Amino acid sequence: MDERAAGTTSTAGGGARPGGLRRFLRRMASSKEELEAEELQRSTGEEGATPITACAARQRACVAGTLRTVTLRPRGGAPALEAELYDGTDVVNLVWLGRRKIAGIDPGRRLRAEGLVSLQDGRKVMFNPRYELRGA
Repeated sequence: MDERAAGTTSTAGGGARPGGLRRFLRRMASSKEELEAEELQRSTGEEGATPITACAARQRACVAGTLRTVTLRPRGGAPALEAELYDGTDVVNLVWLGRRKIAGIDPGRRLRAEGLVSLQDGRKVMFNPRYELRGA
């Protein structure tokens, strides 16, 4: 008697995987950017972070993703390091006021950040967030 759930496929090792053929076909039809976004969303969920699209203004949030860009942009005559964090759903700008460089904050680096989300010119921003560097 076969008790496998409907929609699962058997692997050579005898284990069951849900929707293997469907997942394979979707991967073949998806672009590289879509696949990267999907992987980022999955890893963000595993870290217990909130998707950036679900972050509301004036709310504290914990987000995780990959740094796309890191730039030095003065604000009010003082240096400010800005980084764009992407999690596969949206972006949030992380801004460290009074900093020119932070070791490990480089494009392509995985990062988890916590702070107050605010809106500035229609974009989500976190000022001086607490952060934790993850693997590259």
